[in-house]
Amino acid sequence: MPTFAAVDIGSNSVRLKIARSTPRGLAAIHEDREVTRLGESVFRSGFLSPEAIANTVKVLRRFHRSVQESGVDAIRVVGTSALRDARNSRAFHEWVRSATGWTVEIISGIEEARLIHLGLVSAMRIGASPMLMMDLGGGSCELTISMKGHIRNTVSLPLGAVRLTSEFLHHDPPRKPEMRQLQGFVSREINRTADRILRAKPRAVIATSGTAESLAAVCHGMYKTKGSRSAVVSRTQMRRIAKMLTRLTLEKRTQLSGIGPRRAEIIVAGAAVYAELMDRCRLASFRYSPLGLRDGLLAQMAADSNHHTRSGRQVESERWDSIRAAVEHYHVDMAHALQVRAAAVLLFSKLKSVHRLPPDYLEWLSAAAMLYEVGDYVNRNGRHRHTYYIIAQSEILGYTPEQRGIIAAIARYLGKSRPVPGIGPMELLSTSDQESVIKASLLLRLARALNLSRGNAVKRADVKLQAGEAKITLHAKSSASVDLELWAVEKEKVYFREVFGRELSAAAA
Repeated sequence: MPTFAAVDIGSNSVRLKIARSTPRGLAAIHEDREVTRLGESVFRSGFLSPEAIANTVKVLRRFHRSVQESGVDAIRVVGTSALRDARNSRAFHEWVRSATGWTVEIISGIEEARLIHLGLVSAMRIGASPMLMMDLGGGSCELTISMKGHIRNTVSLPLGAVRLTSEFLHHDPPRKPEMRQLQGFVSREINRTADRILRAKPRAVIATSGTAESLAAVCHGMYKTKGSRSAVVSRTQMRRIAKMLTRLTLEKRTQLSGIGPRRAEIIVAGAAVYAELMDRCRLASFRYSPLGLRDGLLAQMAADSNHHTRSGRQVESERWDSIRAAVEHYHVDMAHALQVRAAAVLLFSKLKSVHRLPPDYLEWLSAAAMLYEVGDYVNRNGRHRHTYYIIAQSEILGYTPEQRGIIAAIARYLGKSRPVPGIGPMELLSTSDQESVIKASLLLRLARALNLSRGNAVKRADVKLQAGEAKITLHAKSSASVDLELWAVEKEKVYFREVFGRELSAAAA
């Protein structure tokens, strides 16, 4: 069974989790965490400080030794809010690569929220009622509304505990004007999404991250809750805890159950966010979960290695939800997109011995077939370039930036231009992916050709290989003509021979 490792480089702390895949799911075998405050200087000056970089890299070296000792098969190292904001993040990348050989992937706030959601739903029983997931880290706060395991809405707000403390709280204990300014800022940001949460009427609220853990521990110590209730904090309790924390000195806060010295420095700001969220969104309570971003990364890796697992099905569902949302947003004809997708899947399957593409390319080709017309939303002039940019840069959930680049490149070359290794978008891909994109793009050109009239004229297409020739036979619907489709396929014959070394022919049944 494969072993996976996930490293979360956050604004407050750096975390490692290593897990092994088992028939029952992922089993954790090692965890590590250390506070390095990587984001503290970023939120003041816009730059990562040399001290924070050095401390973080030192921790990552320790993580690297653990990963090597555990015989990990795959690893993902991601950075969040601090690295998204830092103007010198490239220097950090190079330092990490030099020290560990790892490449740090900076993920967006929306992708961070998706991965947290994936980590939770892959390990929890999910009911039919709406659920709100809250993750308040050092630099940002991710809020996700989920229904039956599907993301319905997600937002990333600049309400991290380190960020807010650095920006607003400069005295111990904080002064009233500081708290008023902090609360005003928090209220303004929460108002951006409160109405959506109110409309969703979430029945369950799950909070992750160290701040939620500490607040649940403080609540347990104050109210002596028992059993599973020890992780639950009510709205009234949260309001009282937030008010109490503002009156305590750092030394007094450190003495509270569940709050260590470093957490005590930022807990006031974190508590203010939770109190405002619960009041403004009328949340009765939240329950702390130890699951989070690392678990989502592990679930994603497990899904990529085996699509038939629970996490694999969840990732597939998230990708499909996101693609459908993009199709609707960019006013793409859904029926036509599904027809082109079906044709692309058929060609991929029937011509497998010809194209010899990696299995994952069926997913990338399917996505490109659904999205190849999104560029029309911007302007039909240059629409293929617009399509590339939209797919590569948009938040199409469930895909890494590299995977979006592959999908975008497949969808890019459907006009007069053709993909050439090392030129334009192709130069951003690996050598093997450049070769694969050329083949996949040609399959998409053919899939579009089989649906060129957009009238659903083709009832069925048969694809056969015989004597070095790929033969496509089109069966027309009653009273329909497939002449336009035959013409479009005919135009690809020379290119097909150039790419695959085979002849291509098409005829009507």
